[in-house]
Amino acid sequence: MKATLVLMLALFSVVSFGQALKVPAPSPQQTIKQAFALSEISITYCRPSAKGRTVFGDVVQYGQIWRTGANGASTITFGEDVTVEGKAIKAGTYAIYSIPNKESWDIMLYSDLELGGNVGEYNKEKEVARFAVKARPLAESVETFTINVADQSSNTASIEMSWEKTRVSFRVEADIDSKIMKNIESAVIKDNKPYYQAASYYYENNKDLNLALEWINKAVANNPNAYWVHMLKAKIQFKAKDTKGAKETALKVVELAKADGDDAYVRMAEKLIAEIK
Repeated sequence: MKATLVLMLALFSVVSFGQALKVPAPSPQQTIKQAFALSEISITYCRPSAKGRTVFGDVVQYGQIWRTGANGASTITFGEDVTVEGKAIKAGTYAIYSIPNKESWDIMLYSDLELGGNVGEYNKEKEVARFAVKARPLAESVETFTINVADQSSNTASIEMSWEKTRVSFRVEADIDSKIMKNIESAVIKDNKPYYQAASYYYENNKDLNLALEWINKAVANNPNAYWVHMLKAKIQFKAKDTKGAKETALKVVELAKADGDDAYVRMAEKLIAEIK
């Protein structure tokens, strides 16, 4: 009986130790989230490392479907409707599969999130989009497979995938202008008074400068000591070719910003004044 008890305790200790043992994953998972347009892009993937191996053409065969990472397939989530390489994609989550070749890759967005790494059962009918992108050689080798969001603007971004000495990327674009214009119209007409934000959007996107000036004047009236609001007004006036008004407003920015000790805005206003001359 005593011997049996000792054996049971020993087995329990071994099982407990086994359950407590944690080691690093050979291809650790990463999730990146990037604010984009009016929502975000989220990418989840596992990151294999080269470890001295030749990757493309050997570990990852040319001309064969690849899960685009390790373990299961990589996934990408778009928080709103977008176009990817010119193809319309609805908001949602998609698996990323690819067919690497030396000069170019085919990249596929796939609707079945259960397929994972079982590419033998890949069904082309479940592709949401397929597009070809150029494979660019890198001067320095990337040890661990990396996906990131690059070259981002207010409504465009590139999804870059880099490993070994190869990088591919695809362009994502969102149509936010019509949504923002509708929101501006609704907010301003209903007198919710986001005048500064509305004027800023019109200025940055080369829309009706007369309307932008009307709104920024209302923003100035609401907050006459806000030199950043005056600064936007000066830039709108300058873009509208009202150089006299732009200079007067910029001088007001210098006065208010100096009083508040904000040297950055003083420099911005003085730079604008120099451009007006």
